[in-house]
Amino acid sequence: MSRRYTKADLEEIVSVQLENLNAMHDLLSIMKYQNELLNNANKKLKDEISEFKDKHVMYLTRRRNSKK
Repeated sequence: MSRRYTKADLEEIVSVQLENLNAMHDLLSIMKYQNELLNNANKKLKDEISEFKDKHVMYLTRRRNSKK
């Protein structure tokens, strides 16, 4: 029942595993880059929202003060 592998069989298996490992490494690198892009976009969006809220609050505060 057990199969006997030749040296050539084992070399081919190792070669395919190495190709798969390299492909996974490439995908991981791409995912890390995409994650950096997302983090940068999120930070920029968070900063823009904070600036918008600050401006909006300042506008409302001035508006209330001017009514008095």
